[in-house]
Amino acid sequence: MYTVADLKKGLKITLDGDPYLVIAFDFTKPGKGQALYRTKMRNMINGTILDRTYRSGETFEPASLEERQMEYLYKEGTHYTFMDQQTYEQVVMEEDAMGDAKNFMLENLKVDVMLFGEKAIGVALPNFVNLRVIQTETWAKGDTSGNDSKPATVETGYVLRVPPFIEEGELITIDTRTGEYSTRVKG
Repeated sequence: MYTVADLKKGLKITLDGDPYLVIAFDFTKPGKGQALYRTKMRNMINGTILDRTYRSGETFEPASLEERQMEYLYKEGTHYTFMDQQTYEQVVMEEDAMGDAKNFMLENLKVDVMLFGEKAIGVALPNFVNLRVIQTETWAKGDTSGNDSKPATVETGYVLRVPPFIEEGELITIDTRTGEYSTRVKG
C-alpha cells in the first residue's frame, strides 16, 4: 500500500481497477491547510491522461503488473503476438498498446512484456536494436553541401535521420529510447 507521500514519477498504482503510471508529480504546501499532491497519471491500458490532486493521508494500491521476457513472433492485422520461451504461452497485444515500440519490432526480438492479469499492456525494448536500411538517398563522395544527415527507411518501415555515408542494405544500430541513429554495424 502506498501513501500519497510515496507518489513519484514512474510509480505504478491501481485506480478504479486500472493500472496507472505516474508521469508527473508536484507537492505544494499552502500557508494554511493540508499539503496538496498534484499528479498526472497515464492509464496503462487505454493511454488516457488523468490529472488529480490528493491530500495527505490518502492511500493507493500498487499496480499488480508482471513483466515477462518473451519473443516477438509476428504481426497479424493490428495484433502483435509474443511467446514466453519457458512455457510457450502466447499473448496478443493491440497495436495501440505498442506505442513507439512497433517501430523496432522484428521477428524473434526478445522483449519484456508487461502483463496486467492476463492482458498484455506494454513492451519494454532493449536499449539498442539493429535494423537494416531498405531505402535512403545515395551519397556522392566529396559532397560537402552541408547536409550532415539524410532520411532513411529501415526494414520495419520506421524513418530516421542517418549520416550521409549510410547506404541501402547496411545494418545500423538504433537507440530505442530516442529513436535515433547510434552507429553502423560492421561485418
